[in-house]
Amino acid sequence: MSSRPLQNRVRPDGRIISTQARGTLMGNRGGRIHDDRQTLTRQWASRQWISCMLEFKDRHREVMCDGYTELFFLDEVTALAAGHRPCFECRRADANAFAIAWNGGGDRARAPEMDRVLHSERRAKPDRLSPSDQPDGVFYETEGTLFLKWGETGFAWEPDGYRQGCPLPTRTCAILTQPSIRRTLAHGYRPQVHPTLTALL
Repeated sequence: MSSRPLQNRVRPDGRIISTQARGTLMGNRGGRIHDDRQTLTRQWASRQWISCMLEFKDRHREVMCDGYTELFFLDEVTALAAGHRPCFECRRADANAFAIAWNGGGDRARAPEMDRVLHSERRAKPDRLSPSDQPDGVFYETEGTLFLKWGETGFAWEPDGYRQGCPLPTRTCAILTQPSIRRTLAHGYRPQVHPTLTALL
């Protein structure tokens, strides 16, 4: 096997890149999307895109070998922006909270329902809206840079963490986080963020 970094790290815009940086969550896109040379052959296998814990019940897997393709995320807000919901097996508490907030605090949404909506939204062109009108945890893109909206500040995303923030733009921008997830955040779901962001707040 090559010592090059595998193409298995997901950006907030959904692109899968190769980088030495490590993530804090793992996930997948519904199955195997790589070949025997550990090269991606497609972008998704099914509409069940999830984000998972790095460690669960002492399970061990060799990355990008048999079975599904393991993908990695800087943090949960990155996974959400890319369209990955919490896993109901290894992240049950988070998944239940997410599914309740999805419905505005009412009955818990079912996974197939959420997957159907997200699958449609992931393939749509990003909305152009004002970042200041979005809930915390939403990503936007401006001038080729991906930013996380948190409070009144935008923090630039990099594979290894967040960079010093800047004021939110006053103009509209491409909003990367899907509409249904934006609503879920607005209804009170609190996603995990990378320690580099916490250090900047």
